[in-house]
Amino acid sequence: MRGFDLVVIGGGLLGCFAARNLCRRQLHIALIEAREDVCTGVSRANTAIVYPGYDHKPGTLKAEMTVRANARFAELCAELDVPFSRCGSLMLSCGEKADAVLREKYKNGLSMAVPGLRLLSGEEARELEPSLTAGVTSALYAPTAGTVNPWELGIAAVENAAANGAELFLNNRVLGIRKTAEGYRIETDREVFACRAVLNCAGLYADRVQELLFPSEVHIVPDGADYLILDRAAANKPTHIIQYEPEDGGKGFNAVPTVEGSLLLGPSERANELDFAVSERGIDFVRERAAFVLPGLDLGELIRSFAAVRPNPRREDGSSIGSFVIENPAPGFWSMIGIKTPGLTCADELGRFAAEKAAAFLNAGPNERFDPRRRGIKKARGMSWEQRAAAVRSDPDYGEVVCCCEDITKAEVLEAIRRGATTLDAVKRRTGACMGRCQGSRCQQKLLALLARELGVPEDAVTKDGAGSEVLGGGRHED
Repeated sequence: MRGFDLVVIGGGLLGCFAARNLCRRQLHIALIEAREDVCTGVSRANTAIVYPGYDHKPGTLKAEMTVRANARFAELCAELDVPFSRCGSLMLSCGEKADAVLREKYKNGLSMAVPGLRLLSGEEARELEPSLTAGVTSALYAPTAGTVNPWELGIAAVENAAANGAELFLNNRVLGIRKTAEGYRIETDREVFACRAVLNCAGLYADRVQELLFPSEVHIVPDGADYLILDRAAANKPTHIIQYEPEDGGKGFNAVPTVEGSLLLGPSERANELDFAVSERGIDFVRERAAFVLPGLDLGELIRSFAAVRPNPRREDGSSIGSFVIENPAPGFWSMIGIKTPGLTCADELGRFAAEKAAAFLNAGPNERFDPRRRGIKKARGMSWEQRAAAVRSDPDYGEVVCCCEDITKAEVLEAIRRGATTLDAVKRRTGACMGRCQGSRCQQKLLALLARELGVPEDAVTKDGAGSEVLGGGRHED
């Protein structure tokens, strides 16, 4: 049996940032994750927007955290050496009803002191983004909105947590939790953990994890979604995040210029679906919305489609939840059970919140040795010729390009494996390999060979995505 002060269950963005912030205190921390890597569920597939904060009810925890998190986001990404683009956003309307919605959001944002908000006419919006539909009647401009790579952020957080003493246990599926005189006992399919406190960050399964020991007032309803990715060479890409508020009040639409230079389109919405497979209906919806909002966009430059599953927390009576819900059913047990958009934006703020609660319960003082800085994998792409030559002199593997589309070198892939990547998807998430125009058709075999060599296993034993690990008993799967 392994003993800890606190165990975090779930290695998504929330769990990774909770572990990192708990390391700011004098605590012995474990993070347990059912899958072979962190950030393989909700965190790996979402809209990647860092929201400005005008969309939430003033005075709620969600509204306060979003504005505060947005203001800190550049500093956070600098600490973790993760790219962040504060490109700003334009929320569009194309009619009187949607115009009224934008006016309310504007007032809401002003009451929350969201910096730089402006209501624009349709003409002013098209001056900022000429590729917008001629039907735009107004737009809400938020200069503080931005975008980040979600899984890169989560991986950076867990690496920083590990460097500060947190222990990471992958491939540990939770089977049961019980109360003990000293705290809690967590049983997985591999280990038994004894701890004084538990933080449940199991995402789509947070309700199920809590119900292993305590009843829950909140239940997670999964919603499926579909996305498209356009190549960075696509014509008429917007430079701002574009959000569309439909006149009929239906599902909106986002076009997000990613930090890698591609364009993310979506999402569709598929209610009550726990499925990471794309749907034809969802893809058609995203295409139609994109063609309407950005009529000049070259959808022929599509390089990838993917699906996501998002938690939609609801009360027992089926009513939706307007703010974050963090349940505390017993001393020393907290559940991040009612967390949905903007969970990415607020991951660090939520982690700080949970860490403060846990530190107070455990009477844990500050960790004076905590270092918030983490250095990312040095990327060849974007280097000048002089910088690349210096990198090759330092490490000759920077002279061998493995992924031509994204200019990823052998050195970067090897570093990703040494940092814990054991599958092809794990290498992709850490380096960006296979994410370009050919989607891995030219480099996938090279990556599998490097993985096999470094892991000391036959090439046919290396998996692409490690899919199939159950999050907890009962047969529910995350992928």
